[in-house]
Amino acid sequence: MAHIYHDADADLELIKQKRIAVIGFGSQGHAHALNLRDSGCEVIVGLPVGSRSRARAEAQEFRVMTTAEAVQQADVIALLFPDERHRAVYEQDIRPYLTPGMMLLVAHGFSIHFAQVVPPPDVDVVMVAPNGPGAMVRKLFLEGLSTLAIWAVYQDATGQAEALSLAYAAALGCTRAGVIRSTFAEETETDLFSEQVVLCGGVTALIRAAFDTLVNAGYQPEIAYTCCLHELKLTVDLLHQGGINHLHRSISDTAEYGDYVTGPRIIDQHARAEMENVLQDIQNGTFAQNWVLENIAGRPGFLAMRRANAAHPIEQVGSEVRAMMPWLKET
Repeated sequence: MAHIYHDADADLELIKQKRIAVIGFGSQGHAHALNLRDSGCEVIVGLPVGSRSRARAEAQEFRVMTTAEAVQQADVIALLFPDERHRAVYEQDIRPYLTPGMMLLVAHGFSIHFAQVVPPPDVDVVMVAPNGPGAMVRKLFLEGLSTLAIWAVYQDATGQAEALSLAYAAALGCTRAGVIRSTFAEETETDLFSEQVVLCGGVTALIRAAFDTLVNAGYQPEIAYTCCLHELKLTVDLLHQGGINHLHRSISDTAEYGDYVTGPRIIDQHARAEMENVLQDIQNGTFAQNWVLENIAGRPGFLAMRRANAAHPIEQVGSEVRAMMPWLKET
């Protein structure tokens, strides 16, 4: 059974005694910084001189300085910028200024688990990973609610890593809903697997394949788009609200019957075997190595795949269909 922690398990005063440097002010960075400050913590923001986020952080009245300057003035360093940049920023602007007893915190275990960042043995290394995008983390906090979070301690140099990082989670608001104890390996590997197999890779590939099947069979692209992509939100909302059984109770018996007899034809033994292969590539570091090398090379393959997917007919059709729905706005 999972160990789940709530407000009563955390001592908020511990983190309020520390100065926190939030490195990055994007999706997670801005939410962490604002929530922590509203909880009574002292927060500074570290950003490159030319960062477009500096103006946003300054508009929120944060003290903004370079990453190196922020690290030198802080007790807790929160790495809240993209994983692929962790190694370079850490080596140049963070590692030279770490001192014994400091805490290094991440919101995803990738760079630590796959040794892109190798901290010295005399600093605490922890993870507080909210289960949602930064905008949601901030919105729910302001409403007195929160997302769940995954919490892990990778390295406890001071003997206080658990208590202090749990206090950080409380200041973020996550102990309101619950903080699930985990490990860096479990969080990293399950997160990558779910993104690739279900949330991003699996879903988008399934949508495109279904769209292509209908269009190639002579059905109108607008109808194919509406059925295979637009209506997906209705299903996801039901799943999010109450799980698979709730979905089945909410849809027609015809749709439920189709679920039972056709789902296993699509996700057959071949698909399950590929899921196991994907998981193995994540666990043994193959995916991480490929992604790191892709970034070192300047992302040629990644950018080519991005262009190819953006040119798929479903994007043009979708743009035209969404234009008829003015209440839909991209963010």
